[in-house]
Amino acid sequence: MTGNSESVEAFRTRARVWLADNMPRLDADTPLLLGDDEAHWKRARELQRRLYAGGFAGICFPEEYGGLGLPQPYQEAFSEEAWGYEMPLVLNIPTFSICCATLLDVGTEEQKREHIGAAIRGDEVLVQFLSEPGGGSDLAGVRTRADRDGDMWVINGAKIWSTFAFAADYALCLARTDADQPKHQGLTMFLMPTNAVGVTLNRIRMVDGTREFCEEFFDNVVLPDSAVVGEVNGGWTVASRQMFHERNAVGGGSPYVSGHGEPPTKLKPGFLDIVRASGRTAEPDVRTTVGGIMALATVQTQLVSRVSAGIVEGRLPPAAASLLRLFSAEFLEAEADAKIRVAGAATGIAAGPEPDATALAGVAYLVRQGGSLGGGTTEMSRNIVSERLLGMPREHAPDRGVPFNQVTQGSR
Repeated sequence: MTGNSESVEAFRTRARVWLADNMPRLDADTPLLLGDDEAHWKRARELQRRLYAGGFAGICFPEEYGGLGLPQPYQEAFSEEAWGYEMPLVLNIPTFSICCATLLDVGTEEQKREHIGAAIRGDEVLVQFLSEPGGGSDLAGVRTRADRDGDMWVINGAKIWSTFAFAADYALCLARTDADQPKHQGLTMFLMPTNAVGVTLNRIRMVDGTREFCEEFFDNVVLPDSAVVGEVNGGWTVASRQMFHERNAVGGGSPYVSGHGEPPTKLKPGFLDIVRASGRTAEPDVRTTVGGIMALATVQTQLVSRVSAGIVEGRLPPAAASLLRLFSAEFLEAEADAKIRVAGAATGIAAGPEPDATALAGVAYLVRQGGSLGGGTTEMSRNIVSERLLGMPREHAPDRGVPFNQVTQGSR
């Protein structure tokens, strides 16, 4: 463990030496392990255990739960030094920046010690069971039901779009525990083992061929009272905090994310790699496009710094994380569009074991819209900004204050 007596620069220097001695470097020839690959998850756990053994895991988590208890600048310094090294990035979202962060805020002492500590050690992966097949973006409208049976709970229902659920040990699962209350008031959050009896999990193949998302079906899944996160019928409070952490993480502002992303590889080229591969670097229009994307990247970096500091210091409310979430989506879409414009017709050809960088731009474009959906849609982010930051009137909701069992479902 390390204490606050060590300066950020001293911590950075120590991290630089340790990384060089203990973590494998990445280069353009490093094979790309995808998040939907079982081997990637095994490797991520191994790397996380290596970080923990070296004293560089859970930098911003409290010491009593297995972390170092250091402020965000220490994590940022480590992440900067870790660029170019193989890191367990797949554990950043949702395990650390969303699930563990939520447990830190609202979990019981036992839940914090057991699960945050296990994740930091590389022993557990946590995910979210939130969205439902008929729910769209209406998270509070969940129909998965949890019925009390003595000191146990029996859960029935279904979830979908659960990122990396196939690789997880536990999930934060939102269920309805009182249908007589309005939809935001009769919910409870549970910490569910993903291998519990009655859980059926299927993987979903996306248009680009990846399978990181899953759907789950619950058939009389039994959980103890100790699985409740927060208060019974207080699940919306937990989910709201969870959504704050998700928007903050997706937007790039979470203090619990270690590492800033992998350097480009042959199978995962960066924007400038695609520009160079196109052979159009001398064209004025292309250079203007590159300048625009680089400017947006700079704005994003500065926005993350400003908003994150504002939230931590209390100058901005937690809802400001939606600014990061919204800008991140806009930037990702702009970059994907720019790649297509620069690469041109070559984006339609991605055959062969080592496709050209311009061809891979086309594959990435297939999931371009994902940035506007993960962590809540951009429309939701705009609503939050308008209502909670700018003070504009809330939009009309016909089911507000109505008991959930009286709310019209589907086309009825």
